[in-house]
Amino acid sequence: MSFDIIKLLPDSVANQIAAGEVIQRPASVVKELMENALDAGATQIDLYVKDAGRTMICVIDNGCGMSETDARLCFERHATSKIKKAEDLFSIRTMGFRGEALASIAAVAQVELMTRRKEDEFGTKILIEGSVVKEQLPKPMSVGTNFTVKNLFFNIPARRNFLKSNEVEMRHITDEFFRVAMMNPEVGFSLINNDKEVYHLPKGNLKQRIVGLCGKDYDKKILHVQQETETASINGFIVKPEFLRKTRGEQYFFVNKRFIKHAYLHHAIENAYQELIPKDCFPGYFINIEIDPKEIDINIHPTKTEVNFQDVKLVYAILHSAVRKSIGQNNLAPLLDFDVNPNMGIDFGEASRMDRPIIEPKIEYNPDFNPFKVNPQPRVSSGNWRIMYEDSNDTIASNINKISNFDEAPTISNVDNKNLYIQLQQTYIITTVKSGLLVVDQHLAHKRVLYEKYLKEMENNVEASQQELFPQHITLSANDASLLREIKNDLEKIGFRIQQMNNVTFVINGTPADSKSNDAVSLLEKILDMYKTNLVDLKLDKKLNLANSLASQLAIKSGQTLNAIEMQDLIDRLFACAVSEVSPDGKRIYTILNVNELKTRLS
Repeated sequence: MSFDIIKLLPDSVANQIAAGEVIQRPASVVKELMENALDAGATQIDLYVKDAGRTMICVIDNGCGMSETDARLCFERHATSKIKKAEDLFSIRTMGFRGEALASIAAVAQVELMTRRKEDEFGTKILIEGSVVKEQLPKPMSVGTNFTVKNLFFNIPARRNFLKSNEVEMRHITDEFFRVAMMNPEVGFSLINNDKEVYHLPKGNLKQRIVGLCGKDYDKKILHVQQETETASINGFIVKPEFLRKTRGEQYFFVNKRFIKHAYLHHAIENAYQELIPKDCFPGYFINIEIDPKEIDINIHPTKTEVNFQDVKLVYAILHSAVRKSIGQNNLAPLLDFDVNPNMGIDFGEASRMDRPIIEPKIEYNPDFNPFKVNPQPRVSSGNWRIMYEDSNDTIASNINKISNFDEAPTISNVDNKNLYIQLQQTYIITTVKSGLLVVDQHLAHKRVLYEKYLKEMENNVEASQQELFPQHITLSANDASLLREIKNDLEKIGFRIQQMNNVTFVINGTPADSKSNDAVSLLEKILDMYKTNLVDLKLDKKLNLANSLASQLAIKSGQTLNAIEMQDLIDRLFACAVSEVSPDGKRIYTILNVNELKTRLS
């Protein structure tokens, strides 16, 4: 006897499954509600958050509001006012259009909606809990919409347990706030976290909005970028090369004011900065690309942060040209001037413009000179090249090794007549062991040593710090400042001394003893950048991540010369580690070339 096993899911279950794609964390709710407020034509949007969105998220706007029927219908799946037929997907100008967001939110939270249109005498209040309507009644209120989400994931404990700390979740909320507020400067925004106002952004222009979000010092740090073409229009700002950081901070791409991520277009900007910034610096930008919606497809990802362009190479060229033009117009890159009058000659500076009398050249000759009687100098062969420097002063003699190409040869040292240590290409340490030759990567070896050292210091609160002679100030983005506050206690356990001045500014009074001559600000920026990368790529525990990030920055680099004592000390410390075979990121630290293998190769 057979039974049918395929059945339609109940709406409540289907909505929870859909919510898993659309609502991943509190920041997802913030994004959807703020974008809906923009679509409603709001000129003021206020975001209230409690406990990083776990307890409450409230978005209040002064937009067009909804009728009683629309207020109820908006919570149904795929209910939308944005599209009527499939072709409309390719002419989308609004932020939301699928009709999934509100149904997904209502499926996993307790929701209160209050909304009123201008033409209505009363508004509508609706209470929904887990997709079930609990209450609907008239409500006196001002024009607009108040959307309150309480106890997110109350009916999915497993999802709620997977949320990160309040600091982490609040960073994600701030990210979404930035992305929505950045390219809508004609709309006022505010963010209130736990009854404390974090951002108050009045209406203004794009530059004022960037300064309001990123800090007052950005007023002098950014350059305007603008390019109009038939295909696309580029508008926004880039960070001047001299103010670029060693962290991937301010990198914002928008298409028709919608935030996107696009590695190929990022390369266009990176390439435009070529030869202007060091390799370890990253370009900063706030750029919006206005393009015909028919030329793009944004319906390829639930979060709509990925976009397909019909002609991405053309957009790349336009963007690269716009950024390069902005840099050139501000005299930050050398430009060739083809309009110079060729008759003007060459200007050799002030000395060439001084009034000096013209003096005829003096011609002297030696009547006794015989061109057929020349005493040639003895030829210097490669074997006796030092003869050339026998009568030279000490300075020239000291530079002989630099002039000759002898620095490529390995350095052989002898320590207490026991072991020979060779530093090969200033990257590998070679020494003898019973079975043959030990080859050690000096950077990876030191990274492992420091990694285990920092882990022990964080566990045992044993710290070694060096005080900064002149304390240094560092100003971070809101998210990086939040990240620094999160790991500040652990940083101090390994030697940092950091004092918070305000929400985004800190003073570095001390650094770990191992940091030596490293610039404190640059070191902290690199640690934060690597810490963020490890969070995304490796998903490391906080302490493991921090130890790994700091060890990576302070470990001996390839190209650094070591003497015999330093090489021996590093090898001894490596084999005293709990794990000596691999670095913290899993790379092999050393290999052994055994005698039999060498015999085979030489036979």
